[in-house]
Amino acid sequence: MSLQQTIKSRVKDAMIKKEQVRLTVLRSLVSAFTNELVAKMRKPQEELGDEEALSVIRRSVKQHKDSIDQFKKGNRPDLVADEEAELKILESYLPTMMSRDEIKKIALTKKTELGITDKSKLGQFMGMLMKDLKGKADGGDVKEIVESLFL
Repeated sequence: MSLQQTIKSRVKDAMIKKEQVRLTVLRSLVSAFTNELVAKMRKPQEELGDEEALSVIRRSVKQHKDSIDQFKKGNRPDLVADEEAELKILESYLPTMMSRDEIKKIALTKKTELGITDKSKLGQFMGMLMKDLKGKADGGDVKEIVESLFL
């Protein structure tokens, strides 16, 4: 069963169990999947591949993280709690991300492999590393680690 089908079937489960937060998150994902299909000039009844669905989920996770930051700045702990609950549900559909230690090992290996020593090639190095780690590591973590290697 594809990721999109799994999420659609879990909408029904959330309704039966009266899990309001989960239901809201899953419905928004189903809607986002439909929007993605329409944006790609495909029929709304079609199905996204798992990679496309993961991309939509990652985008939603990023939006929730941004919202959490904004609500924290605005001193709205009630809204932060709501967003964090939704974020936890969204993240359950993503593959587990690499730890910072694993990212650092790969970054150090790649840095020596490419022979990059100065900060002027930081952008190139970051691009190459992100290509290798796409979908496996959080971009923010990779950026912080790469910047720490060039201090």
